[in-house]
Amino acid sequence: MRQAPAILARFLDSLASMDLSGIQIAYHFVADNGADNGADNGADNEDSGSRALLAAFAATRDARIVQPETRAAPYACTEDTHHWREDLIWRVAGFKDGMIRRALEEGFDHLFLVDSDLVLAPQTLQVLLSTGRDIVSEVFWTRWSPGEPPLPQVWLHDQYEMYPLNRGVPLSEHAVAVQSQRFVQQLRRPGLYRVGGLGACTLISRRALEAGVRFAEIPNLSFWGEDRHFCVRAAALGLELWADTRCPPTHLYRSSDLSELPVTPPPFTRKKTGNRLTLCMAVRNEADRDLRRVLTHAAQYVDDFVIVDDASDDDTPRVCREAVGDRPLTLIVNEERMFGDEVTLRKKVWEAAIATHPDWLLMLDADEIFEDRAIQELRLLIDQDEADVVVFRLYDFWSETHYREDEHWTAHQRAWPFLVRYRPDFMYRWRETALHCGRLPENILELPHRASDLRIRHLGWAREADRVAKYQRYMETDPEGRYGDLAQYRSILDLTPRCIPWEE
Repeated sequence: MRQAPAILARFLDSLASMDLSGIQIAYHFVADNGADNGADNGADNEDSGSRALLAAFAATRDARIVQPETRAAPYACTEDTHHWREDLIWRVAGFKDGMIRRALEEGFDHLFLVDSDLVLAPQTLQVLLSTGRDIVSEVFWTRWSPGEPPLPQVWLHDQYEMYPLNRGVPLSEHAVAVQSQRFVQQLRRPGLYRVGGLGACTLISRRALEAGVRFAEIPNLSFWGEDRHFCVRAAALGLELWADTRCPPTHLYRSSDLSELPVTPPPFTRKKTGNRLTLCMAVRNEADRDLRRVLTHAAQYVDDFVIVDDASDDDTPRVCREAVGDRPLTLIVNEERMFGDEVTLRKKVWEAAIATHPDWLLMLDADEIFEDRAIQELRLLIDQDEADVVVFRLYDFWSETHYREDEHWTAHQRAWPFLVRYRPDFMYRWRETALHCGRLPENILELPHRASDLRIRHLGWAREADRVAKYQRYMETDPEGRYGDLAQYRSILDLTPRCIPWEE
């Protein structure tokens, strides 16, 4: 740390606001703002102010403050840029390698290296840990020179190149610009991406630390900056580098950036009355199946509809428009099918719904329908200020009148989340699988939830032809049962399943 007090204060505030649920954390700070040992009686007020801020933060936490024995050379940060000297770079590399040694010696599972001019979102650590990657950085954006567009602190190869590396394939200046812009735009979308270089906000697993990653100079490498040497060494050790873009920090690269910090939103408060209910759905080729009656039924209790049509080649979009009646409808029609990557499709539905600023989201598929009493009772479930998620029992119908119940078909014996209050202050996390990812983020039940005795009929298995088609699709897309249960897949074609009459 060698930071102006105003910027350091915002950094420390963001550390104090970090969501550390399930995490045991210790802090390790290198206070390079000037030695407090009499070596330099001319230490200015900024150095003293920064040391005081750091001491106050550390006083109530498991924190170690390391004061370097020697005073660093001058380091200038102006409104134009940061002026790094070669000796300062390797001084910082030594500090970071000291942190790696401590993490290894004291048995830490991860090391989180972060620069002191970042303002972190509260969910940053949770998001990085959820990736399961050995080396992953949260992406932030910086105008490296005034007037230039903001760019990320991650790159694809060499010093700071943002176009894919194709050895032996010369690229024109125009092609380089186009491919670089494509990479930058990709990073604007929430997700996890493999990169060739990263730094400044990086989570490193113990596995990577034990493999030998470090920041020390590689003598025969000309690249500038200790992060480049870390990344090259990691790649040589067979470790992949990843960039997450779901929780971007704010980079206070200049003092003037302080004025651009977003205003802290007011604390989230639950509405007890007047909530609107938005039904969210992904559909494909449902025109001749159950879609019309599902939507017509839902229109009796839903305020808004958000539907993503996954490149249907029948009249599904028309059925959607007709069945919702006079209810507001957001209908997005994909040009190319996405269901082979189910989590991407589910996220698209979710993000389209969030864009409508909803109160409550009801996630139904095109073959799911509530029993009739939902028309009166769903409103009571959303107009309350205690729970954020409501769970229901789902019954798999094997005909119009009977549902299946045996060792492989037990969904109705537990409750599942279908209804969720949208909370902009919660970091939703998806199960990143191509199949069986779930219709809602996987961490949804971390929010306060309650169970309802309302039941949902799942009609997707009610026709023999549909069962055969689903069996074939599962065996084609998941033949080894990586995402589901092979025994359940095979049971789809049972000739004499145990079925129970449905009673309304």
